[in-house]
Amino acid sequence: MVTADRLNSVKEYYFSTKLREVRGLMAQGKPIINMGIGSPDLAPSPQVLETLRNSIIDAGAHQYQSYQGLPQLRKAIADFYQQKFDVAVEPDSEILPLMGSKEGIMHISMAFLNEGDEVLLPNPGYPTYASVTNLVGGVPVTYDLKEEKGWFPDLDELAKKDLSKVKLMWISYPHMPTGATATMEQLESLVDFAKRNNILLLNDNPYSFVLSNNPTSILSIEGAKEHTLELNSLSKTFNMAGWRVGMVLGSAAHITAILKVKSNMDSGMFYGIQMGAIAALQSGPEWFEALDRVYSTRRELMFELADTLGCTYDKNAVGMFVWCKLPKGALPSEEFIDQVLYEKDIFIAPGTIFGSNGEGYIRFSLCVKEEKIKEAIARF
Repeated sequence: MVTADRLNSVKEYYFSTKLREVRGLMAQGKPIINMGIGSPDLAPSPQVLETLRNSIIDAGAHQYQSYQGLPQLRKAIADFYQQKFDVAVEPDSEILPLMGSKEGIMHISMAFLNEGDEVLLPNPGYPTYASVTNLVGGVPVTYDLKEEKGWFPDLDELAKKDLSKVKLMWISYPHMPTGATATMEQLESLVDFAKRNNILLLNDNPYSFVLSNNPTSILSIEGAKEHTLELNSLSKTFNMAGWRVGMVLGSAAHITAILKVKSNMDSGMFYGIQMGAIAALQSGPEWFEALDRVYSTRRELMFELADTLGCTYDKNAVGMFVWCKLPKGALPSEEFIDQVLYEKDIFIAPGTIFGSNGEGYIRFSLCVKEEKIKEAIARF
């Protein structure tokens, strides 16, 4: 059977193939330390786990659930956004829970893109934006992010381009993979740019609560809701990556369009997971403080490892990664990480998997226990 032509537009996800290689080395007995992927190694809170356990005996817990999620989950998301971001969202019409925010990238793209529509994508940025755009027949158009400009787009330069076919623009602040943040003024300029050019702005925002003193949502910008959608996730903030709980927020019209796609793609999220998500969203400040203590300690050690390699980095970046610039004269990023992998048994992500502007950079994940980071340092 010949596969669909759309498969020719994408490759298997980098981490899918590279981690097979890493697992192969581990099977050979290599003591690999995996610093490549941002999969939290910490557990959700005891309250979340207890809620999940208790909920599975509730009446109707094992039946199909609503495509829109439990009303109490949507209410918990709305309360969370009000409390953390000072953003008012209507639970019944402006919130759609997702099985992880990654599926939201597909649902949004299917809801708004026709074949040939163009999509502005950050370089560097999350690779899934490009692959999903290709899969649905859109045309990826990258815009540059550079360290010297704080990993923020030059909107004046971008405005000089022909944007007549552009329908969507992906951004992610705090930025993945660099950890750069955007000021409220910068977010306002992005919303204004989207309005002026009739573009739907999409902010992917899963890192606001990891080593971040000032969590922000683009929906806090006045008038943003009519021109902007925001994706968020419980994966990083609450150590629930495998639970697959995310959300998209925006105007009722935009959410209704996405629901048309989603309701044809799944049959609702498991009840127990939704109840656990509610408990997570109701976590007190002590949860966030404890999480940051762990990641702060790990980050200091990761800075030490980066120093050992002669790399430079931004100590003010947020999120669960350390984005590092390789020293002058170093090997290209992918060759560099392969050398470290095969000589030191340490896997680091090369910056190039996030786009051509990632050349010369590498990324460390903080989802590694302290003793393993110390062991990695000792190997050099």
